[in-house]
Amino acid sequence: MPKVLDGAAIAAGIKQEVAEDVRALAARGIIPGLAAVLVGHVPASEIYVRSKVQACADLGLASDLITPPDSVTTEEMLSLIARLNARDDVDGILIQLPLPAQVDAKTLLDAVDPSKDVDGFHPVNAGRLLAGRPALVPCTPAGVIEILKRSDIPISGRHAVVVGRSDIVGKPVALLLLHQNATVTICHSKTRDLPAITRQADILVAAIGRPGFVTPDMVSAGATLVDVGINRITAREEFDRFFKGNARREAAFEKRGSVVVGDIDPRAFEISGAYTPVPGGVGLLTIAMLMSNTVRAAKMRRGL
Repeated sequence: MPKVLDGAAIAAGIKQEVAEDVRALAARGIIPGLAAVLVGHVPASEIYVRSKVQACADLGLASDLITPPDSVTTEEMLSLIARLNARDDVDGILIQLPLPAQVDAKTLLDAVDPSKDVDGFHPVNAGRLLAGRPALVPCTPAGVIEILKRSDIPISGRHAVVVGRSDIVGKPVALLLLHQNATVTICHSKTRDLPAITRQADILVAAIGRPGFVTPDMVSAGATLVDVGINRITAREEFDRFFKGNARREAAFEKRGSVVVGDIDPRAFEISGAYTPVPGGVGLLTIAMLMSNTVRAAKMRRGL
C-alpha cells in the first residue's frame, strides 16, 4: 500500500514549533508581527487571509489586516507598503493576490522590504535562494520540502522531476530540491515526450494548475508523488473521470456540487510508493510555513 503523506499532521507539528519560538521571543520582549493586505472583496481571498490572521492569533503572533478598497491605485498601495516597511512592529508583509487590474502587482511585490517578504517573492530573496544563501523562501515550495523530510522520504541522490515552472512554485521547489542534493529536471508545456521524463522520477512534483494532468501512465511504480495542485471541478463528466465509484467523493459532490482534485490523477496514487493527498496534503503546509517565515523574519531582522 502506498504511504499517505499527512499534510495535516506535519502542519500541526510545524505550528507547534512556531508557537514555541514565539514564546521564546516573547520572553525577550519580541512579538513577531504580520501585516496582511487584502484589496477589495474577493470571497476566496477573504477566507484565505482570515485563516492566516486566525493562525497568527492561535500561535501568539501579532497581526494587522489592512483592507484597501478595490478602487485603490498603484501609487496608494506603494505608499501603504512604504509605511509597513518603516513599522518596526511589522516583521512580515503579505500582499494577497490577485490584485485589481489597475494595480501593478510586480511593482508592489518589488517594493516590499526583502527582510519582510514572508512570501519569498522579492527578486532579492529569489537570488539568495538561487545562490543557496539564507533567505525567506516561498511558502508552498518550503512546505513540499518539509513534507518530504518529515515523512522520511530520501531526497539526496534521487531524481526529482518538477512539472511546472512558475516563479511561485515550480522554480523555487526545483532549487530547494537541488540544494537537498537531488538531481532535478524541470518540465513544462513545451517539454517533448513528457511521460518518458516523468517516468524517470523518484520524486514527482506536479505544480501545473491542470486537474489530473499527470496520469498513471506518466508515473513509475513506487515513485513519491507530491501534488501541489488544487482544482475545483463541478462537471459530472469530469467528476466521473477521476472519482467514479468513490462513495465518499460522490457524497461530497452531491452535497456541494463540486470536489477538489489535484494536478495528479488520483488513480496514479495507487501505483506510487508515497503521495500527498488533495485535499489534506501540500495545501495545509502553506499557512504553517507562512507563520514559520514570519518568525524567521523577526529573528533575522534582529540578528538572532
